[in-house]
Amino acid sequence: MRYFDIRLTTDSGGLHPVDRSLAAVTGVAREALLHIDAFGDGTGIFLYRLSGDREAAREFSTTTDGVLGYDLINVDGAGFHLYLHVRPGEPAGSLMALCHEFALIVNTPIEFTDYGDILVTIVGRHEMLRDALHAAPEAINVNIEQVGQYHPEQRDFLSLLTDRQREVFEHAVQSGYYEIPRGVNQEQLANALGCAPSTVDEHLRKAESKMLSALVSTPRSD
Repeated sequence: MRYFDIRLTTDSGGLHPVDRSLAAVTGVAREALLHIDAFGDGTGIFLYRLSGDREAAREFSTTTDGVLGYDLINVDGAGFHLYLHVRPGEPAGSLMALCHEFALIVNTPIEFTDYGDILVTIVGRHEMLRDALHAAPEAINVNIEQVGQYHPEQRDFLSLLTDRQREVFEHAVQSGYYEIPRGVNQEQLANALGCAPSTVDEHLRKAESKMLSALVSTPRSD
């Protein structure tokens, strides 16, 4: 089994008309898509991890054409989850059909970039992955960012972190802390995160330790 890390750029700017509308809601940010599926009648489900204004997300869910049902989940803390049952829509319909046709697994979470691109990992047999990519709709630009051997037991390393460790680590990555030369230092990260540099250092060291320990214990491909 192989995995392809793929960057999708769609002409329409989203996976589905409802997804595009959600991306435009003021005060709500799509952090990730935790689950996606399609049913025989063409309808589908999305489970998002969102941040921001929960009431704006609720109003969106009750007033947006194409939403058949919704639920707000895990509303404690800074983030929350939004479950949506949606009418058929593109390009999600075509993409899910390709996954079913070529027996592929969509590995979640699916991430969204600041530019509206979609980052997704697809798992399957190499020849089936290759054929599915060739069959992708012309309205979707597909860029392969990484290919490798897939291990079902491999964990999502970020899930090993506490919420605060993940927040600090992701901000450090996005700000260029791990680039050469560094884009920011720990003091600048601390100012942006509203904490002391020593706190940033502690969170980063713990995050790095957890993820590196998990990485070296992951089975290697032959």
